[in-house]
Amino acid sequence: MTYTLVKNGTLIDGNGGEPIRDAAVLLKDDQIEAVGKLSDIPQVSEVHEIDAQGGYILPAFIDTHVHMMMQKSALQKTLETPFSFKFYQAMEYMKRTVNAGITTVRDAGFTDVGVKEAIAQGLVLGPRMQISVNPITITGGHGDSWMRSGVDITDPSYPSLPSGIADGPDEVHKKVREMLRAGADIIKVHATGGVMSPTDHPEFTQFSQEELEIMVREAKFRRGVKVMAHAQGAEGIKNAIRAGIHSIEHGIFLDDEAIELMLEHGTYLVPTLLAPLSVLEAAKVSNDMPEYAVEKSREVIDIHNASVAKAYKAGVKIAMGTDAGVMPHGTNLRELNLMCNIGMSPMESLVATTKVAAECMGWGDTLGTLEVGKVADLVIAKEDPIADITSLEDTNNIVTVLKNGEVVKDLQEEIAVGMKG
Repeated sequence: MTYTLVKNGTLIDGNGGEPIRDAAVLLKDDQIEAVGKLSDIPQVSEVHEIDAQGGYILPAFIDTHVHMMMQKSALQKTLETPFSFKFYQAMEYMKRTVNAGITTVRDAGFTDVGVKEAIAQGLVLGPRMQISVNPITITGGHGDSWMRSGVDITDPSYPSLPSGIADGPDEVHKKVREMLRAGADIIKVHATGGVMSPTDHPEFTQFSQEELEIMVREAKFRRGVKVMAHAQGAEGIKNAIRAGIHSIEHGIFLDDEAIELMLEHGTYLVPTLLAPLSVLEAAKVSNDMPEYAVEKSREVIDIHNASVAKAYKAGVKIAMGTDAGVMPHGTNLRELNLMCNIGMSPMESLVATTKVAAECMGWGDTLGTLEVGKVADLVIAKEDPIADITSLEDTNNIVTVLKNGEVVKDLQEEIAVGMKG
């Protein structure tokens, strides 16, 4: 039995209430034993103390939309990269993610169960995961990277990552079963076209409502698994909501009817506001982004912001997600300021990446807030994120990260060791 006391900080517990000064969190092994004012924390013997040094103690962050096995690069580089090299690259991506204070992610495609298990068994450092294995898509839709030259640059399938292409109800049935067999914790479907696909548009509708209902039913009946939908065009979004999809990813062309449906069904919105912005930023400094993606990003970025703002004002549940992999891993918390730009307060954006994100993943009982009995995932930030939410974008301001009660990042200790050296 090991006790750890994190003290001398201001507590932002993830519930959205007022920060608590002179606070502390007592951990017992990998669980939170007590939280609140330091004076109210029970005293225990043989406790390891972590001094927050006047910083801010928060729940570790959650990103509900990442692609841990990829990071967008120029086409030629992608084609030249050996298949197995991607796994070693992913080790660095996962390390950067944790370094940013993100200890939990929902992977929206291309990560297999072996990567998840390697993290869980401690072979590599990374965030705990829910995986979707491979998104389900239609021929010629978002997720099918066949080019009109005849070249197919779709990521290759392999035994633990089956192909996601399915056309018609029978193939949809089978494809959901294949993803579940491969270890999917959640089913990912492309309900519309997208920005990053070569032969479609975000407003194009993929799959009928009937086919989406099959996915929802098949996932639920077999393992109680939920379905997340890449959905950008209004009709595809509404098809997905009516079919019982758990969360809408991106939500670029939300209309009033779609928003009302989301409120009625309790559907989550994962905006990924950073995705089109990062495409445009990358286009200014490199050739990593294809021109079709740049053109579509220019077209949708303002519409996207307006749609998310409307959904937020209406009261739709918003969970933080970034589409990391489209942009560099470890830059995820830029999303929080973008969420503030559409109307959310800094505290609301923090709740979206902690409490609401955990609830979206079905882990609200164990993660997302600093409360007694929950898993001991927390971060210490050097600067006040309520006063300046952009301070979290600098990973040097995330001085300490604990996952399952274990310190996985400690800049204070590194500085102390450096000074002794």
